[in-house]
Amino acid sequence: MSVIQDTIAMVEEKDAGQPEFHQAVKEVLATLEPTVDRHPEFVKAKIYERIVIPDRVILFRVPWVDDSGDVQVNRGFRVQFNNAIGPYKGGLRFHPSVNLGIIKFLGFEQIFKNSLTTLPMGGGKGGSDFDPKGKSDMEVMRFCQAFMRELYRHVGPDVDVPAGDIGVGGREIGYLYGYYKKIVNRHDCVLTGKGLEYGGSLIRPEATGYGAVYFAAEMLATRGLSIQGTVSAVSASGNVAQYTIEKLLHLGGKVITLSDSNGTIVDEQGIDADKLAYVLELKNLRRGRISEYAERYNVPYYPNKSVWDVIREQSLKVDMAFPSAHENEIDGVNAAALVKNGCYCVSEGANMPSTLDAIHIYQENNVLYGPAKAANAGGVATSGLEMSQNSMRLSWSREEVDQRLHGIMKNIHKSCLDAAATYGQQGDYLMGANIAGFIKVANAMLAYGVV
Repeated sequence: MSVIQDTIAMVEEKDAGQPEFHQAVKEVLATLEPTVDRHPEFVKAKIYERIVIPDRVILFRVPWVDDSGDVQVNRGFRVQFNNAIGPYKGGLRFHPSVNLGIIKFLGFEQIFKNSLTTLPMGGGKGGSDFDPKGKSDMEVMRFCQAFMRELYRHVGPDVDVPAGDIGVGGREIGYLYGYYKKIVNRHDCVLTGKGLEYGGSLIRPEATGYGAVYFAAEMLATRGLSIQGTVSAVSASGNVAQYTIEKLLHLGGKVITLSDSNGTIVDEQGIDADKLAYVLELKNLRRGRISEYAERYNVPYYPNKSVWDVIREQSLKVDMAFPSAHENEIDGVNAAALVKNGCYCVSEGANMPSTLDAIHIYQENNVLYGPAKAANAGGVATSGLEMSQNSMRLSWSREEVDQRLHGIMKNIHKSCLDAAATYGQQGDYLMGANIAGFIKVANAMLAYGVV
């Protein structure tokens, strides 16, 4: 067995019961095989074995009191995976599905995603099995304060800088940061995604969605294509989906789907700017369900179906897909249906939204495939720009941040293609993203010696 297969086997044995983490490790390490012969120094220093083990894992209880006066208890996590190139950086996820394996997979992916941005950020991730859905603002505030009572001792502007993720938006970041500031009596950049009034960056809410579209545009350009006139499917209806749609509209594309955990809408006339404004109000202010869109605009609604199920079952024709919901939302069956229905470009806005079977189908059918660690790096890249602005005590204009974001996504695209070509797989974005992200971190780990 090679060092790669040995390392995968070690993870499967030592990290039992963590299927998402196993999947992430396999997806990355399998593409690193070409680096083994070229970098015997990595093998000798056991870099492959070391990079799959977190620097530390923090697990803590979060007791809080609900509106009825009853005590509730949740689990809190922070996995500080690798800080070879900078402070740990990665979001906090509040969702009932959160467990150690999911947080480890997200933190592992974050190492390479952050490396690709070229900004000095290491990889980490955290969260809780708390579900903010259906909770009052006061309950969310009390939970966030209880969560931060433990988390504050493990984070800091030069140590670990969390951000938001699923279930953690502007409201939650505000409560978390307000309590952190109260405890430490300092105005640190210890969270990103903050409100503009207290140190946030313009374009941060839009960044992941914008970045996924910028990356798709770069991939299309390699074939002489553009977004103008295309039809896209977008899943979910949160920040990533909302601003993916906004940027696609700006570049002349049409989007026909949105979804949430209850079901999917299909609007074959296209979700235009006015309809998108309604979605922002529905989801960000009223916290309603996407079924209300179907009622308002008299379009089909498919309860308990994902976007990809609907595309398969209704034979919807789309040119591009932007999975923006959660891990493993597209399996092999739905990937095959996407290809059959004309999809030639997939740009991942969520973290690991395609299974390994789905990825193989994309690649076998010559689909332009932007893996999450490259395509959705715009969010963490702009978080890095927020950190820079906070450190310098200034604020850049919307145009300047967007310009920097666009430049970063273009550079990530080039890095992926260059690495793929260098290691013998021309045009393989998955291999290119993984190798480009890995080499930088591996060289830093090598420079530090055995630590």
